[in-house]
Amino acid sequence: MRKCLAIFLLLCGAPLIGLAQGGKVETLGPATDSSIQEAVRQVLEPKGSRVVLDDGTTACEIWLRKSVPGAAKKNSSDALYGQLAESTLVGVISFPQATTDYRGEAVKAGAYTLRYELMPNDGNHLGVAPNRDFLLLVPAASDADPGATFKFEELVNLSRKATGTRHPGPLSLVQAGGGGAPAVSKDEEEHWVFSASLKLASGEDLPFSLVVKGTAPQ
Repeated sequence: MRKCLAIFLLLCGAPLIGLAQGGKVETLGPATDSSIQEAVRQVLEPKGSRVVLDDGTTACEIWLRKSVPGAAKKNSSDALYGQLAESTLVGVISFPQATTDYRGEAVKAGAYTLRYELMPNDGNHLGVAPNRDFLLLVPAASDADPGATFKFEELVNLSRKATGTRHPGPLSLVQAGGGGAPAVSKDEEEHWVFSASLKLASGEDLPFSLVVKGTAPQ
């Protein structure tokens, strides 16, 4: 009898162990952080996503834009997300505790807008990441117009406010993991990757994947 009970408990416990080893995404209501400008809040989806890691801590909370403008012209052929125009606002991310960007620079807890940008294709940035696509962090209080477009240096200057250094605050976009319902996974480099779909103004769904926790290989 005891042997049967032990086997029963082992079998019942197996799925729980599997769940404990992976992260999860929880659905949230609308973004309410007071630092998010009203005009930005108005263009966000009414529901967000909370990214929870395997240890139970929250990595971040994300609200995507309801309708993301497409690029006026195709971006560089080596861009993963050529449907997006540089500097386009794609959403808002909130960190409940201090974290780091993809470069390893410290980022304070709080809300930040996410704007798409391509890493310069020059020798100074060679090998920094496997691709050129990033979302730059901008403190939400410093980004009031969701429709604004910025030149590269203008956006970099705004993003420097996220790190308080001479470097902007990038999060790396990687090859889309299928899109669909929001999900989180850990890749072979121990990066936590959030995957979902952006709704483009054209009506197209654009699957994307974003490293929300983890840094570039040293």
